[in-house]
Amino acid sequence: MGALIVSLDFELNWGVHDVFTIDKYGENILGSRKAIPKILQLFQKYEIHATWAIVGMIHCKDKKELLTCLESIEVPYENEALSAKHNLPNVGEDEQVDLYHYGNSLINKIKEMPNQEIGSHTFSHYYCLEKGQKIEHFEKDLQAVVNLNEGISSLVFPRNQVNLAYLELCDEYGITAYRGNEDSWIYGPYIKEMNTAIKRIFRLADHYINITGHHSYKLEKVSTQPIINVPSSRFLRPYSPKLRFLERLRLQRIKKSLTEAAKNNEYYHLWWHPHNFGKNTEKNLQFLEEILQHVEYLKGKYNFQSMHMRDIVNLINSNKKN
Repeated sequence: MGALIVSLDFELNWGVHDVFTIDKYGENILGSRKAIPKILQLFQKYEIHATWAIVGMIHCKDKKELLTCLESIEVPYENEALSAKHNLPNVGEDEQVDLYHYGNSLINKIKEMPNQEIGSHTFSHYYCLEKGQKIEHFEKDLQAVVNLNEGISSLVFPRNQVNLAYLELCDEYGITAYRGNEDSWIYGPYIKEMNTAIKRIFRLADHYINITGHHSYKLEKVSTQPIINVPSSRFLRPYSPKLRFLERLRLQRIKKSLTEAAKNNEYYHLWWHPHNFGKNTEKNLQFLEEILQHVEYLKGKYNFQSMHMRDIVNLINSNKKN
């Protein structure tokens, strides 16, 4: 059988504070809080398994807990603006007064739904390739993740900055899987300086036209050492009013890849951020439902499945035993 794998990078403003001001992007952040319950409803309707890779700071109930957790974490990036600590003056006391940085109520909603895995997006939205950071700093971040929420076993690297040198350390802290990047030069891990215009243009075009392939894969091709790589297949780009005339192409690109995966007993990993649905929410939800309706069709025709990252780990470990 093959399967759709879903993961979401749940970060609120912690994931974009170094890129956008709240005035610029706050509508998306607040909109994501309304989108998440609706995404969960769709997942329940179509029995979708999903990994929610959550920034650890979102778990904190108030600023006192947040500051206590951050005390032990060093984030000495050469560019100080990248650090979560740089953003602390903009953080309120708790979720009642600050909807941009706290999300415990939303996490509880996710936990209440069936088939949803709570994963990690690191504690401090830690960038593993930025200048100045080192493995000992990353270890302190991992310690904070484990202290806050034991049992987390799936990790998504912020900005997809996969650092292969850090995987053995992840294994030591109970992480069994991470989301790797698509196998193409335009999707490899990068920092801002490496994100050239030509790469951005090719990635944009690849959402609508099949330039780099379907990026589905068989489990036996997946790297399992030192932890399991569950590679991305496609970022679910949000609806763009400027490119609305290309929406059918974007949908067909994904549906064709899903069909190829189902026919060939392969796995297709779709991911996005809830804040991508923060604007044009109904358009994005409608698009997602069309994808899930196609998955439902593939379930019936090819025994296609729905899985999250921990499901993949369990399946691989089960296959090893057999």
